[in-house]
Amino acid sequence: MTGDRGGAKLYTPDLLALAVSLANRPLTGDLPLRGEARSRTCGSAVTLGCRTNAAGSIEALGVRATACAVGQAAAAIFADGAGGQDRDGIAAHRTCLGRWLDGEGPAPEWPGIERLEAAREYPGRHGAIVLAWDAALDALSKGGDPR
Repeated sequence: MTGDRGGAKLYTPDLLALAVSLANRPLTGDLPLRGEARSRTCGSAVTLGCRTNAAGSIEALGVRATACAVGQAAAAIFADGAGGQDRDGIAAHRTCLGRWLDGEGPAPEWPGIERLEAAREYPGRHGAIVLAWDAALDALSKGGDPR
């Protein structure tokens, strides 16, 4: 399946490589803050674990994704750019991401997000794209000692 629609090719070698790279960010037991998100449109799910520093910024994370290649690639992009981000920063980027996917604003300033440009033409994949951001917000909203 090439994912062609209106000239856009969704499942590119770059996107598939991103999806595979998520294996480099395993969800391990030493990541105390856990969050989950599930797409209502496609059933994809992401579980994210992280550890934060004293300022509340992410210093380590792992991801488990049960998602299409687009959702996995988006989770890899999230993981690659999440270091040093705190809850407020992730929330702001998540809002911008939603607007961008809806065609209502510019892309968020998140490293690598342009690699998902073709997926914007596939609204059925939007729910999978935002999962890592939503799971991170869930994890970071939990109380207790983040270390």
